[in-house]
Amino acid sequence: MSRQRSGRGANTGSRTPARPAGGARGVYVQAPKSDIYVALLGVAIGAMALGCILLLLVLNRYSFQTSVSALTPRTGTALAATTAPADKIVTVRL
Repeated sequence: MSRQRSGRGANTGSRTPARPAGGARGVYVQAPKSDIYVALLGVAIGAMALGCILLLLVLNRYSFQTSVSALTPRTGTALAATTAPADKIVTVRL
């Protein structure tokens, strides 16, 4: 089997390729260009950052307390029961 040529005039005899000024050896590969997946990755990171900011704003409402008693909201009936006199409380059964 013979060796394949890499293009027209590919005489690779004893010549060595020119080196850059720094003298570094290796193969230089062109950097890949950004595509739609890189853009979608940016959108996903932005959405996660926005979600973390909104979570911090919600936790700020509760002074960053996560116990059950701090997270239980007071309902309208509980407030009425604590502020109304005993003879004015009406119970409704469903």
